[in-house]
Amino acid sequence: MFTLFKREVNYFFSSLIGYVVVSVFLVMIGLLLWVFSGQFNILDTGYANIDSLFIIAPWVFLFLIPAITMRVFAEEKRTGTIELLLTRPFSDFTIVFAKFLASLFIVFLALMPTIIYFATIYFLAVPQGNIDIAGITGSFIGLFFLAAVYVSIGIFASSLTENQIIAFIIAVLISFFFYTGFDSLAMLNFLSPTSALIQSLGISAHYTSISRGVIDSRDIIYFLSVIALFLFFTRLKLQSRKWK
Repeated sequence: MFTLFKREVNYFFSSLIGYVVVSVFLVMIGLLLWVFSGQFNILDTGYANIDSLFIIAPWVFLFLIPAITMRVFAEEKRTGTIELLLTRPFSDFTIVFAKFLASLFIVFLALMPTIIYFATIYFLAVPQGNIDIAGITGSFIGLFFLAAVYVSIGIFASSLTENQIIAFIIAVLISFFFYTGFDSLAMLNFLSPTSALIQSLGISAHYTSISRGVIDSRDIIYFLSVIALFLFFTRLKLQSRKWK
């Protein structure tokens, strides 16, 4: 598995697009939090917290992560290397999971520099260190799990087509629905008796919950279940070649 993992990471950073995607994320987040005036600017709010990061990041990830995952299987299909990969002594699950871990690792690398923001507000707080460390830690954990769900969705979308643009669009639409769609459905009057249940099916409710700094096992189980579901769908799509 490590061979496949290393191959995917090296392939991503061997092209300019890898550095562009990560740089765009960091520059965009940095500008919104520290440069552009507005409700998300940390200095303008006057409070020592980085809540703005955890509000903006899910929406930026909505486009960043599909850009990372769109080529994972689509490019292999387009170039024909998928057939060579599938003939190697790797199980379908190993291939899918290795690509998932590689894509998640790239997202993790993009997220790591944001720790600087945490250090900055720690020293800017009055008195120094007067920040909600538990809440911020929970928010980072929640953001990581949210990214993992987006990655699993993006890999599944990439397995459906050999066109990277189509894979990108499918991933964005599915991720958008899982992040906000269930909340919108819960607001419909005729679904009000089951609104709480419907909301619990969406990412937003669990992301908000874990961002409070309390690690609830129900939230962890939800994220892991959705990730497993889309990885299973991806594996199923790979196996479908045997049915033809």
